[in-house]
Amino acid sequence: MKFIHEDFLLQTRTARRLYHEYAEEQPIFDYHCHLPPKDLAENRRFNNLFEIWLEGDHYKWRAMRSNGVAERFCTGSATPWEKFQAWAATVPHTLRNPLYHWTHLELKRYFGITELLNEQSAARIWKKANARLAGADLTAQGICRKFNVTHVCTTDDPVDDLKYHRKLAASGFKTQVLPAFRPDKALTVNQPKAFGAWLKALEAAANRDIRNLDDFLAALKARHDFFHSHGCRLSDHGLIHCYADFPTDKAAAAIFGKARQGKAVSPSEHAQFASYMMLFFGRLDAEKGWVKQLHLGALRNNNSRLLAALGPDTGFDSIGDFPQAEALSAYLNRLDQENALPKTILYNLNPADNYVFATMLGNFQDGTIPGKIQLGSGWWFLDQKEGMEWQMNALSNLGLLSRFVGMITDSRSFMSYPRHEYFRRTLCNLIGQDVENGLIPNDDSLVGPMIRNICYENARQYLNFPPPGK
Repeated sequence: MKFIHEDFLLQTRTARRLYHEYAEEQPIFDYHCHLPPKDLAENRRFNNLFEIWLEGDHYKWRAMRSNGVAERFCTGSATPWEKFQAWAATVPHTLRNPLYHWTHLELKRYFGITELLNEQSAARIWKKANARLAGADLTAQGICRKFNVTHVCTTDDPVDDLKYHRKLAASGFKTQVLPAFRPDKALTVNQPKAFGAWLKALEAAANRDIRNLDDFLAALKARHDFFHSHGCRLSDHGLIHCYADFPTDKAAAAIFGKARQGKAVSPSEHAQFASYMMLFFGRLDAEKGWVKQLHLGALRNNNSRLLAALGPDTGFDSIGDFPQAEALSAYLNRLDQENALPKTILYNLNPADNYVFATMLGNFQDGTIPGKIQLGSGWWFLDQKEGMEWQMNALSNLGLLSRFVGMITDSRSFMSYPRHEYFRRTLCNLIGQDVENGLIPNDDSLVGPMIRNICYENARQYLNFPPPGK
């Protein structure tokens, strides 16, 4: 039997039935990813397997470095073929790492390749995959059609002009590609040089001078309105933890004034300003009915030497062990007090905090919609079978798994859509095992719709988008 077969990861008869009857054919609602809108708008054609598979993939770079591969084969000057060779030689050493599963699932789903990747098979796989990449079904847009992706929500800075989103909207491309508002740079008063440069970009984007805090808030609201007019219905924040040291308007204005003048602010002033801005963004999202996403817990850019040499997002981030509960509670509570708490998805990176986050949901469900506050899918380092099971078990024990909005790609790579299949197989295997152990009724009329909803329908309804084709 081939390694990737029709019942891959499905360890029971019930799991296989649930997957093939209720999960396998569901569309994909990719409501959080980092795909470049430019590639979609220009329907990028990938010249070789390196471009579509290794370019920008810090998951693979981390594994290669761990295998003793020199940096020139990761982010450096080696040729695309040489980099692919180095990855192929690393793959056999990734056994029990999710990369081994993802690698072979992706080779199968994109190229029909079932041969295991290693040094001996590398040249054959390179040649066959590159030939397939010449076809129309593996361009950027072709991939969305191939995997039945109905919606893609990218991740965009407030200063982005969204020209590629406009181009896509006018193109007739059936996959709806929408922006998501990621205003992290608005909090960076602790980095005055970078903050000043971003303020200039914001002034240009909003077409207004920014002299004080009121001007700053007005410019951001204008950009929020602009994103809304282009179909945006989600915001996103990548934070180490929530901020909940709420200052007065006067204090926030003074902190902004210091940063506007290029002066350094203290850590406590930064925390106060970030708290102030997160309340502001929460109110904007609630006013427009958006979904707020909070990605919490990453310890980024740990290796300062390689950060200076290679830049961010190159594979030197890890899980952080920040205190989360009190600040998260205070932030959500403050918005709730104002009747300004939007629908919110909490993504947790530290598995030790799964129960903290899962219990936090119940504090702020208000009976207005099912699952208003969500525990997001296993994120980043937890985006693998065990991490997914931890997340779903915590949600099952402490909340309502049936209302879960399911999987996201959270990727910069067009080769990542099989992660939805990986999640669905993991979900069906988990539920199937419970059925066979007598923990859940063996009743497809009860279990089947739950599987189907978690795979697609819950996300569509949560984000208030019409069904496909309507």
